[in-house]
Amino acid sequence: MIKANEVLDAKGLACPMPIVRTKKVMNELEPGFVLEIQATDKGSTADLKAWADRIGHQYLGTVEEGEVLKHYVRKSGNDDVEQEIKHPHVIDNEQLSEKVAADTIVLVDVREEAEYRFNHIPGAVSIPLGELAARMDELNKEDDIHVVCRTGSRSDLAAQKLTEKGFTKVTNVVPGMSQWTGETEKSV
Repeated sequence: MIKANEVLDAKGLACPMPIVRTKKVMNELEPGFVLEIQATDKGSTADLKAWADRIGHQYLGTVEEGEVLKHYVRKSGNDDVEQEIKHPHVIDNEQLSEKVAADTIVLVDVREEAEYRFNHIPGAVSIPLGELAARMDELNKEDDIHVVCRTGSRSDLAAQKLTEKGFTKVTNVVPGMSQWTGETEKSV
């Protein structure tokens, strides 16, 4: 089961109603929150993806459960706008690809669970940014930790938090998953 912040029941509705209802709920969601839209209209997949792309939200993917299509959309937020990176240790996606291939790092993905489930780098550990403070004990302070998110903003905050708590080998990955061209997998 994929964790969403809100669930919208649009079952039995035909175009354009799933989009109309989605728009209304998205307007009330906090930036970065994930909405699960449950629909039965087969055209809703293409419609919701196109709508999210046009508006600037992140269409994560769809899971079919019988006749029900569960669509996941993440509301655009502050990390979708280019921000100044403050953590001093940064690498790009190409450098990360080499380190992943060499299997010499611990890769921590701080995106929301739904983002991770639909598309992540094999071997990455999912610890959403909002859970990082409570789950730091899952990480070894001596490991070479690389932190990735969608654009480098959430991972920058995570890298700073880890460093403040005594982790000495922490690197932020920029631009992150939004431009990752290496191998990925799903876990939905």
